[in-house]
Amino acid sequence: MGAMNKSPIPAPATTRVDVWLWAARFFKTRSLAKQAIDGGRIDVNDAGCKPARTLHSGDRLKISRGEERMEVEVLALSDRRGPASAAQLLYRETEASRVAREAARELHHLIGASGPPKRPDKQARRDLRRLKHDR
Repeated sequence: MGAMNKSPIPAPATTRVDVWLWAARFFKTRSLAKQAIDGGRIDVNDAGCKPARTLHSGDRLKISRGEERMEVEVLALSDRRGPASAAQLLYRETEASRVAREAARELHHLIGASGPPKRPDKQARRDLRRLKHDR
């Protein structure tokens, strides 16, 4: 028997928002994407949405992940998660979003980590304990 040629699967005309966010690798699982949508951290065309909302090419998404904020335009739809190189072809980040994200990253780098530079030693732990219990 000869090798079978796999025909490429055509892109769907519409896709659920939570599925697309997972396929575009913004979230590791669909349930995390659904939680982000339910939590109001995802806007489609400047309006809130539900996980089952249909997404079309040309839609604009505002995505908040932790401190990171992105605004992307949907270029293609997919309901399958593939390699990162393929996922990057599904969207294009707006220039304003990219500049703002890089500025925030630079600011965070300049400020440095918010935690102490090292673990407190025995004397510092006693001082902290004293401060907490003397209130």
